[in-house]
Amino acid sequence: MFRRFLLLLLLVGSSLSFVPRACAQSAILDLPRQSQRATVRQRVGITNITINYHRPLVNKRKIFGGLEPYGKVWRAGANENTTIEFSDPVTVEGKPLPKGIYGLHMIPTEKEWTVIFSKNATSWGSFTYDQNEDALRVTVKPQAAEMHEALTYDFDDPTPTAVTVAMRWEKVAVPFKVEVNTTDIVQASLRNQLRSRAKYEWSTWDEAANYLLNNKLSAEEALKDSQESIQVEERFENLMTQARALDALNRKDEAATVRNKALPIGSPIQVHVYGRQLQQQGKQEEAFQVYRENIKKNPNNWVVHNEQARLACSQKDFDGAVKEMRLALASAPDPQKPGIEALVKRLESKEDINK
Repeated sequence: MFRRFLLLLLLVGSSLSFVPRACAQSAILDLPRQSQRATVRQRVGITNITINYHRPLVNKRKIFGGLEPYGKVWRAGANENTTIEFSDPVTVEGKPLPKGIYGLHMIPTEKEWTVIFSKNATSWGSFTYDQNEDALRVTVKPQAAEMHEALTYDFDDPTPTAVTVAMRWEKVAVPFKVEVNTTDIVQASLRNQLRSRAKYEWSTWDEAANYLLNNKLSAEEALKDSQESIQVEERFENLMTQARALDALNRKDEAATVRNKALPIGSPIQVHVYGRQLQQQGKQEEAFQVYRENIKKNPNNWVVHNEQARLACSQKDFDGAVKEMRLALASAPDPQKPGIEALVKRLESKEDINK
């Protein structure tokens, strides 16, 4: 009986040929794939945009209008869904899209493409794609591009509030613009961040207040943040921030009082920087008064020679200005020397360095 079984097995086996599946991809084992996995990420403001995709190769094939037919939903990659994740709400081509993870699909045609953001981000390819699960569709124009053998996603032209996402494969680029309301998102985020360990640091409250002021957001909230910073530790920096907030609220007398409290505790360089800010705002006389007080208080500091040079320059005393600026150059820290050397040359050319 056993001999008959062996004979039967040999007869059946001889009629079959075993062909290894060299191109097969295991659904269980972690093996190399022909279309390799990639992840790209871009931060816009404090919003993260992350794309996970697989990168098929052209491999001498006609891709769009060939391997990927026009008018048919395509997975915008290979294997599992290409996904795109936004950590905050965004707009895509001017249309709102909530934060979340989306399956990214595209419908190519010769003259325009539809980019689809699906609420289903866990499928294999586009085979089970359902239009009823769309979160958003936008229409964009494809562009001619240099040859890309492997499908690629890039983030082009990043700014603090926007970036252009571009899919490139073969000789086609498909861009779509993503915009973020960075200032509102940061303002809301700051409220949460300042409830954590950060609330015990003077600098975090001060940074938050300055962000609000620099971006012309809530001066009232900036004033509260500066007060919180001062309660942790009173410093030149947060007093000056508080004065800025009071100025923004048109409480000028209070601002002047706080500023007068800050200046005596500032370091020579901090006071000098404030004077330069006044000059840049066109407030020359106020700046010169700040310099005079700094010179009186810190006569041996290198930075006051810079200030004496500026005062001499304002009186057209260029010889005296050159002398003082050279004294500043002699004792300034090395990182400051190139800038001071440039000022010496300008003064030697009788140029007004206060402008």
